[in-house]
Amino acid sequence: MVACLRGVAKLPYRVQMALGATLGYAMAKTMRLRRHFAEVNINLCFPELSEPEKAALVHQQFISFGKAVIETAMAWWSSDEQLKPLAQIQGLEHLEAAVASGRGVLLLSAHFTTLELGGRLLALYHPFQVSYKAHKKKPLFNEIMLRARERCYEKAISSKTPRDMIKSLKSNKVLWYAPDQDFGRKQAVFVPFFGIPAATLSSTARIVNMTNALVVPFYAIRQAQGYQLILEKPLENFPVGDDLADAARINAVVESWVKQAPEQYLWVHRRFKTRPEGEVKFYRPKKRKKKRPVKA
Repeated sequence: MVACLRGVAKLPYRVQMALGATLGYAMAKTMRLRRHFAEVNINLCFPELSEPEKAALVHQQFISFGKAVIETAMAWWSSDEQLKPLAQIQGLEHLEAAVASGRGVLLLSAHFTTLELGGRLLALYHPFQVSYKAHKKKPLFNEIMLRARERCYEKAISSKTPRDMIKSLKSNKVLWYAPDQDFGRKQAVFVPFFGIPAATLSSTARIVNMTNALVVPFYAIRQAQGYQLILEKPLENFPVGDDLADAARINAVVESWVKQAPEQYLWVHRRFKTRPEGEVKFYRPKKRKKKRPVKA
């Protein structure tokens, strides 16, 4: 599989995206649980859409998801010369000015299907460090990911070592950080995401408080012939010292990005997995494999 993805990373972009779309179509047919997650999320977040429109958005999500697999291979193994023509950058001056302030920069992102490649493309314009969460059940994937990120970025920092993240920001480094997934109740508060109470990390505000870092929002949108990299002005008056208000501010920023290209957000994960006390769960449980009887 790794050899195949390395080979795909060398192909022309038009061919890569065609392969990604084909893969996404196949994933939509076979990944039933992931499809269920996407359907639930889209139904919750876009109640104003008709049923055919929701079904079309789910289909587009899987096409985008398939392309993300190919884009991950591109991010890890394509050359700078291959990738640079695909990028159009907007707002680089905001990042450069933030770095010049000497305060450290938290590069705020979210889990779009373009996340991996968007980061690699931005690294062609400005160096930065990345935080990552290891996958417990995928040691080989973790090793490949870590090697790729150490090769492409200044440093890769595990989310389990927040002291290293804080140390980097206090040293005026730029740290790429995406806090928008559901990580459970610990260090989370419930604030709206598309009007639905969502478990949201409150640690973003605490990190900024401890380091005096500036928060520069960054996201990447896939276009017909490449990617628009968008850096926004640093968040003003953040944090305000209220966990609920600060977490809601982050969700509102992410929500504004999602509305621009809803099919490109990662709807196939359980964004609303953790519910407030007393609320029903949105997703059906995973089916447990039946244990085969032991032969005598």
